[in-house]
Amino acid sequence: MPVDHSGRRAALRRSMEANDLESLLVTDLLNIRYLTGFTGSNAALLVSAHDAPGREDSTVVCTDGRYVTQIAEQVPDLRAVIDRSSATYLLSALPTARSGRVGFESHVVTVDQHLAWTTIGSDLDLVRSPGLVEDLRIVKDEHEVGLLRDACRAADEAFAVLVDGGRISSGRTEIEVARELEALMVEHGADGISFETIVAAGANSAVPHHRPTAAVLTDGDFVKFDFGALVGGYHSDMTRTVVIGNPQDWQKDLYELVKRSQTAGREALTPGVDAAAVDAASRSVIDDAGYGEFFLHGLGHGVGLEIHEAPGIAKTSTGTLPSGAAVTVEPGVYFSGRGGVRIEDTLIVRDGGPELLTMTTKELTLV
Repeated sequence: MPVDHSGRRAALRRSMEANDLESLLVTDLLNIRYLTGFTGSNAALLVSAHDAPGREDSTVVCTDGRYVTQIAEQVPDLRAVIDRSSATYLLSALPTARSGRVGFESHVVTVDQHLAWTTIGSDLDLVRSPGLVEDLRIVKDEHEVGLLRDACRAADEAFAVLVDGGRISSGRTEIEVARELEALMVEHGADGISFETIVAAGANSAVPHHRPTAAVLTDGDFVKFDFGALVGGYHSDMTRTVVIGNPQDWQKDLYELVKRSQTAGREALTPGVDAAAVDAASRSVIDDAGYGEFFLHGLGHGVGLEIHEAPGIAKTSTGTLPSGAAVTVEPGVYFSGRGGVRIEDTLIVRDGGPELLTMTTKELTLV
């Protein structure tokens, strides 16, 4: 399925019109990729509010000489100019930037960049415009969902090989298992990994974002895996917690509690729901069991071109979840010095119930 970059820019123009912007300077590279398809390491995009799909004469992308061929191949539908300074060039050289209010991505622009732009000329009316593209990125189109499915599938298949092959075993180290899982994700179709894989054994499983070490896996340990695959620029995210050998009663009870909490969070994902209400649905299960103080983080986050992107799902979240949002649901309970459990899925908010993308079982797995 081809990507409709022109349609994405048209949606951005509607947002620009609502914010009374004549143009928008996009400098975040992931936002440029989303709007144009360009994947180089230096670029800026000036979007004119008055262009129309198929007639974008005033919208211009700029990069440097390293990417002459790449920009022509990846962005054939826009005028491209070559200049190392990219954003500064677009603001100083193009008539579009000298007319009316020019929005810029103030959440990613440095103070020094902004100061440099203000010296270009007194007629340049720069307006802070954070998050306009990120807001569009919340709802995934079917091309994006397809890439997310592929990324989740690569992670699922890699983890299955690790489990079924007896590779999570007493005597191995966290770092050995983590690096093997990362290699398996690539073998199963990933372009790379979403983030550094978390493998946390024993007491380390109580550290929410433990980095794998030379710690040795031991019989009776919880082992927490938080990992993801990268496909076509899109990230998957999944957490599973297993037990080596036979679980103790407290481990089974803790696992079942987190599982019930995770189920409640997933079932609360409906279009239009308050994000904070989804967090509350999951968190209340753990609160009611008397372990609320051990749930140390928000319930979830958006995933896509970034591993953590809008929307956030937490106590403090504002706003609602639209149909088509890709989010995680990942409650956890952590007993410091003893062990912890987190269960996480990647899902798409849909009418009639969320679409589950991470298919690995959530039953307690004994390895």
